[in-house]
Amino acid sequence: MKISSIERIWVDLPLKEVPWRNMVREIPHWSLFEICKVTLSNGVVGVGETIPYYTWGEVTDEAVERATGQHAATVMWDDTLGAGLQMALFDAVAKSVEAPVWALLGQKVRSRAHVGWWAIDMPAEDWISECEEAAASGYTTFKTKARPWFDLEDQARRLSEAVPDHFRLDLDFNDFALDPSIARPLCKRLEQFSKIMIWESPITQEDTAGNRNLRDHLSVPIAMHIDRPAFETQIRQNICDGFVMEGGISNALSRGRTCAEFNKPFWLQWVGSNLGATFCLHVQAALSHARWPAIHCNHMYDAQFVTEPWVVSNGLAVVPDTPGIGVTVDWDVVDQYRCEPQDKPYPYPDLLLRLDWPSGTKSWFTHAQQLWDTFKAGDLPAFIPGVHLTRVEDDGTPEWRDLYERASQAPILDG
Repeated sequence: MKISSIERIWVDLPLKEVPWRNMVREIPHWSLFEICKVTLSNGVVGVGETIPYYTWGEVTDEAVERATGQHAATVMWDDTLGAGLQMALFDAVAKSVEAPVWALLGQKVRSRAHVGWWAIDMPAEDWISECEEAAASGYTTFKTKARPWFDLEDQARRLSEAVPDHFRLDLDFNDFALDPSIARPLCKRLEQFSKIMIWESPITQEDTAGNRNLRDHLSVPIAMHIDRPAFETQIRQNICDGFVMEGGISNALSRGRTCAEFNKPFWLQWVGSNLGATFCLHVQAALSHARWPAIHCNHMYDAQFVTEPWVVSNGLAVVPDTPGIGVTVDWDVVDQYRCEPQDKPYPYPDLLLRLDWPSGTKSWFTHAQQLWDTFKAGDLPAFIPGVHLTRVEDDGTPEWRDLYERASQAPILDG
């Protein structure tokens, strides 16, 4: 089972309309994939995928050179090979021994794995649209972004009223609530909406005292990304209720077993198409505390690289028992959307964003990093009722172009 060849194919897979019009301000590069095709000396082919500008590990030329000619089973545990290559190696080795990927990872602890719907921060009406599609597709949870440039309390109210009674919501702050003086009263008010199930990273994760303060005062569990601060600190200081886990197979198994020892649930966050999502089901099958709904984002795409449908029922997806990942790659789709390797398309050109404040003041931006930097620095007030972000289309006027050029240089905070 030596690695005879490794082929990498770049693909530009279009996103659906609602995700695209909101993600364009921050992560337009999520449409770009690199398909990794590994051929072994026994003729078996394994396939994996990477989102080069997001997934936990990009496949580099050095990784390809290092792996080629090696026995696949001896190198597939190396997380530094990158997401697509490691995934393809596990697929190929499992096919070679006629076993599902989960059988290479350990004992199977579940046959159906929890999965969740995901969306970036959006106006409430788009969140509601996404949740309607999620519920109709068999999902029972929705993970999204809590951002200070939208009226979060109004969004939570409207969304809670719109979704079914059994539906649950996870809100990811990415530290935007900054400190307990902002986060604690905000989250206490939001706890009136009983469908909220998890707070993710409300404040800076490295603030151990602040996070313990939140855990003492909030009833909704707090989730953190593993290793911010050090995983040992997170566990020993007991500063969160569970974790968000990214990274390669060896990392997932190691961290997952530690979580089991301390009875900490987690979700796997491995973003990609149905190919990557199905691979993640195998990892969930082998980790006892992968109890929270995994985030794959595969539902965002207009097309898929595999022929098998993605089926979710009651928030769960069945773990395949067929050899390898258990899917059939649709090479016609890969060829249809094949592209040359591309640089990260960010900031997206001609994007003008206006932030309307209830006081009547307006602020102007051209991409999300400006929003992140401004709010994280405390240069604008956080989570104010009535605030709303909107995209301003180019109307061809000199005034629009002037605002765009000025905001491209630096945010216009009081314009």
